[in-house]
Amino acid sequence: MEQFIQALTVSFSVQNILFMNLGVAIGIIFGALPGLSGGVAIVLFMPFTFYLEPIVSLSWLLGMYCGGTYGGSVTAILINTPGTAASAATAMDGFALAKKGRPRKALMMALTASCIGGIVSTFTLIFVSPLLSKIALKFGPAEYFSLAIFGLSIISGVSGKSIFKGLLMGCLGMFVIMIGMDPMDGIQRLTFGNLYLAGGIDMIPALIGLFALSEMFNKAKGIEKIDVDADLSSKEDRLTLADMKRCMATILKSSGIGTIIGAIPGTGAAIASFISYNEAKRVSKHPEEFGSGSIEGIAASEAGNNGVTGSTLIPLLSLGVPGDMVTAILVGAFLMQGLTPGPTLFKNNMDLIYGIMISLLVINIFMYIQGRYFVKLFAQVNRIPMQAMIPVLFVLCVVGVFVANNSMFDVKIILVFGALAYVAGKLKLPVTPLLLGIVLGPMAEQNCRRALALSKGSCLIFFQKPISLFFIILVVITIVMFVVKNRKESK
Repeated sequence: MEQFIQALTVSFSVQNILFMNLGVAIGIIFGALPGLSGGVAIVLFMPFTFYLEPIVSLSWLLGMYCGGTYGGSVTAILINTPGTAASAATAMDGFALAKKGRPRKALMMALTASCIGGIVSTFTLIFVSPLLSKIALKFGPAEYFSLAIFGLSIISGVSGKSIFKGLLMGCLGMFVIMIGMDPMDGIQRLTFGNLYLAGGIDMIPALIGLFALSEMFNKAKGIEKIDVDADLSSKEDRLTLADMKRCMATILKSSGIGTIIGAIPGTGAAIASFISYNEAKRVSKHPEEFGSGSIEGIAASEAGNNGVTGSTLIPLLSLGVPGDMVTAILVGAFLMQGLTPGPTLFKNNMDLIYGIMISLLVINIFMYIQGRYFVKLFAQVNRIPMQAMIPVLFVLCVVGVFVANNSMFDVKIILVFGALAYVAGKLKLPVTPLLLGIVLGPMAEQNCRRALALSKGSCLIFFQKPISLFFIILVVITIVMFVVKNRKESK
């Protein structure tokens, strides 16, 4: 009890509150900038935490993490440019709603769902971290492969009327991730002697090319026009209690999905957002609205990706195993403070554990306050003429991608994928399955090969593991449901 009171005192100190707010603001800015993310912000600002108290330094960095996860939705909604991969699903409905003259409503739904997802995830971290960490430990190659295949089954739900076209683009995405070094044997694949391709295709430049650049091409041609004359003070552009009532079940379910996904090391917010989006569409009474401005779609994606923020700390704090890239970076922050994540942290530094949990709750509250204050300002972006916006966005995309890896090759990647997405749009081919293949392909390939190596080539390993079998059954159910649904609609 004494440790909890001590943690409470430090968490609500003036210094900690200031740094949490600063962290959230920095995270939102970095998350909204194409090519950057909360993780990049943490790397840049981590050296400045050396002389701070442990709880203050970690609260500052966690503020950047949570703010960055939400920040990606701002540009995803306003200009169809996901700041992070986790916001790609948000762009599908968020931008469509913004084009209808309701950007403020989309932004408020994203903000509210993000904060609720983060709070649910934090409470899970507080109460059930030991249980979830035990479940996460049961995941081996077979389970990870089945989880990835379950994620890829979402292709059937985001392919529009033609599942074949969706599968075609999904396979193209899987083909893209095969470029580079073989993760098992270290042999170069499909590089054609190009040293830059040996490192593979980075997901962030591909993401920006697929969504941002292709959208700029469309806007430049006059294909896509935003309702710049929309009245931002109108009732239609406000998030109402009726909207919240309609979406609350989706938000809570997606928060739970994100929480579970986040507790499994090696997954991440992007996977959680797509799985949450697919589940929301599957059970929705109005699935036809998804992809054309559904607030349920925005709520599902944002609650799912922010549901990861608290639970991804479960394997880190309880086992010392980073759950994703950001928590891997946070290991460095712990070590800078002379702390080692893992079981000994619970034994020797329980006041710090309590402080992290309390700070995460407060961070999500501050994120809502800051986000609510800036939503109307963000929504004004849609009033900027396209002639002025496109050059600025293009420069931001190029600079953001170049800064991330200091490589002009990444700039070429966004141009190639931008052209690819533009041509795909002309041919009525869905781009989202291509992105899913890029995001989930590495997990599927690597863990499939590891599982087969462990079983000496026997595919039975995927059916002998209970968790793996569970996900395979879900895959079959998902595909059958979408096939039946498409047949009914065609009739």
